[in-house]
Amino acid sequence: MAQLTSNGSVPTLADVARHANVSTATVSRCLNSPDQVVGETRERVLKAVRELGYAPNFGARALAAKHTNTVGAVIPTMENAVFARGLQAFQEELGRHGKTLLVASSAYNETLEDEQVRALVARGADGLLLIGYDRSSELYAFLAKRKVPALVAWSYAAQKEQPAIGFDNRAAMAELARLVIGHGHRHIACISAPIASNDRARGRVQGIGDAMTEAGLAPDDLLLIETPYGIETGEAAFRQVMADTPETTVVMCANDVLAIGALRAAREMGVRVPEDVSVTGFDDIEIAMLAEPALTTVHVPHREMGRRAATLMIQMLRDGDTGQSVELPTDIRLRRSLGPARSGDLSKASMA
Repeated sequence: MAQLTSNGSVPTLADVARHANVSTATVSRCLNSPDQVVGETRERVLKAVRELGYAPNFGARALAAKHTNTVGAVIPTMENAVFARGLQAFQEELGRHGKTLLVASSAYNETLEDEQVRALVARGADGLLLIGYDRSSELYAFLAKRKVPALVAWSYAAQKEQPAIGFDNRAAMAELARLVIGHGHRHIACISAPIASNDRARGRVQGIGDAMTEAGLAPDDLLLIETPYGIETGEAAFRQVMADTPETTVVMCANDVLAIGALRAAREMGVRVPEDVSVTGFDDIEIAMLAEPALTTVHVPHREMGRRAATLMIQMLRDGDTGQSVELPTDIRLRRSLGPARSGDLSKASMA
């Protein structure tokens, strides 16, 4: 609770300056651009802020400066740990430059994402972080008209104009699929999020097809099951794969969470991984190493992506430029869930 000053009013910027024995300009720099203030002075100002209970009037500041020092992010879900590490790094880097992050979740719903983007802009977000490219041209036009820079993450496509800090989902999954095929697998299934309006998921499925084509396999033979991301949905999808195509020797999941569900289903069904069926994931979140068996997956540099996205966003806001896209590398983490393809058909009564 803010303390009242000696005359009974709520503390102001000038009160903080007097309390810390600095100028009001120094207090302002400390609150807006803390990296520009030396450590000892910054600590003295922050101590004064705490002791007086000062809170900046962001509404007045925004009216005067025509910006709010807030950045919005709309992510597909808060239930999936895949976005947590990158967003944490994004927020930390923004904070070092005196900016606040506002986060909304669209639940993979295009209409809801559109509403959330417009709401964040209406509330004064200076810039937006968006996940993937797939959204209407009308929404991109709205952001351009409002002069709100939008930066894409978790995807990278050289031919896209929208600035992005991300990785090539298609190429990354193709690399993993080549490794899978190199282990002798020819009967491949894929469990993915719905791909119609999700360029990340669509690219990963296409990557498997690319590797199959290179190996002389027919991409049309890939069994694709689309399902919402979740452990339970991954489990149900794995059971469906085994029921529909028991000759499957590897299940490539487009997300580690789906893969964990597949591993759980395999264990309950008595299907040995990788002796009977191999399972792979994508993202390399912490649970991938803790799974039994440990999950072979594509490692995504989440923290690096979040940090560099924040750096580019700050540059775009400061300089007013469109930003230069950056492709980050991924790599494969080979663990025990991928093994050689079995010989012969898998026949287990428990899979019925």
